[in-house]
Amino acid sequence: MEKEGSYIKRAKDLEVYRRAYAVSLEVHRATLVFPKIEQYALADQMRRSSKAICTNLAEGFAKQTHSRPEFARFISMALGSCSEMETWISYAFDLGYITQRQRDEWLQAYAHIYGMLVNLRERLK
Repeated sequence: MEKEGSYIKRAKDLEVYRRAYAVSLEVHRATLVFPKIEQYALADQMRRSSKAICTNLAEGFAKQTHSRPEFARFISMALGSCSEMETWISYAFDLGYITQRQRDEWLQAYAHIYGMLVNLRERLK
């Protein structure tokens, strides 16, 4: 895997990682104002799932030097977390914790990240 003009040395150099990280920061900040009853439930799940995309990419990327299939497995886990986020976003919207605009932006961002993850996994084959 190469970046224009240089070798990608860390997961954080991947565009999909950078996008997922940026959205996870938005999710983290937004969920901090959810009602107290949701801080250890929905808000916590959203924070964990959004961050899991990045952490799975980081762990899998580090293991690819030993096993490309192992990296593909971690990308698959990131895909699962991405899908999970789409569900949590729907809950947050339906419960009135986020606006329709926020829901639409996040759903679009995670759909794009999902597609990037699929493409990355395919390139490993």
